[in-house]
Amino acid sequence: MTVKDITRILEEFAPLPYAEDFDNVGLLVGNATNEVSGILVTLDTLENVVDEAIAKNCNLIVSFHPIIFGGLKKITGKNYVERVVIKAIKNDISIYSNHTALDNARYGVNAKICEVLGLSNTKVLLPQKNTIKKLTTYVPKNTIEEVKNALFKVGAGNIGNYSNCSFSVEGNGTYKANEGANPTIGTIGTTHTENEVMLTCVFGKDRESVIINALLTSHPYEEVAYDIQTIENTNQHIGMGMTGELDQEVSELQFLNDLKLKMNAKLVRHSNLLNKPIKKVAVLGGSGSFAIGAAKAAKADVFVTADLKYHQFYEAENQIILADIGHFETEQFTKNLLVDYLTKKIPNFAIHLSESITNPINYF
Repeated sequence: MTVKDITRILEEFAPLPYAEDFDNVGLLVGNATNEVSGILVTLDTLENVVDEAIAKNCNLIVSFHPIIFGGLKKITGKNYVERVVIKAIKNDISIYSNHTALDNARYGVNAKICEVLGLSNTKVLLPQKNTIKKLTTYVPKNTIEEVKNALFKVGAGNIGNYSNCSFSVEGNGTYKANEGANPTIGTIGTTHTENEVMLTCVFGKDRESVIINALLTSHPYEEVAYDIQTIENTNQHIGMGMTGELDQEVSELQFLNDLKLKMNAKLVRHSNLLNKPIKKVAVLGGSGSFAIGAAKAAKADVFVTADLKYHQFYEAENQIILADIGHFETEQFTKNLLVDYLTKKIPNFAIHLSESITNPINYF
């Protein structure tokens, strides 16, 4: 399998169009056409991780965090980022990152946290906007099923837990084929009226190119009339953070103790306790201060995240407990998530979970 084959599988799980605009995702180092000898999955790509990849005969590193985030004007080895890139290139090792694409994925980073904490009835905390599009096209009545099925096959008409969703209206379409045209129906120079069906269906923005290709391939007309609009509807499965519920209410101290144990946290920094039981939990892996308001609006009893600053703890305002367990700690299970996914998709391939320690923070 090539690097491109592997990344295509990864992007079925975490489509790159759902990554945040500020992010740098995808293939960061290497050639997409290279054959892959083995895959090393890590949270961060550091020099010791590249050394581990070499030792394990892995020429593709799948890293949650992108080693190249800002622009590189020089690659001279003066810092850890440049040294990693140099070492990877010297050893013909490719590096791929999915970062916020996996943060926003339905079964991504935050779904994994919910799983570890034993939460059920999960919902996206901050649904991503502008992720749903609508296709409208016009098809001769006698070929509508063929076109519709071709679109459904590549993901058109998928809404939440439903698929093959569409709406059709019959009407009459007119056109005149001019000189040089090659009409499927009708004759050149004559206005033709055809019994057509106006077909509409929605799709996720990551499917746009394959859906257009399926439409053009299956549609009988030489020139296909269609339009695509981005709609305002909320995508209930794509976005940052999640909420979920414990099977039973627990005390605040019991929850914080369980949180520390389950997430292997060295400590938990938290806002004032409120002397009420914990049932609904909001989570957001990594730096999640921007979602404090959303967690409060969702009526969560506690919000588990990382990288909260001093004054941000005041934003709890005695409405919620803010629990900061550390950036690494909230995302540590991400590499397990990716290894499990890749192992199911390509079970006979060499996939390794990195043993390198990449947490830059130590506790005394």
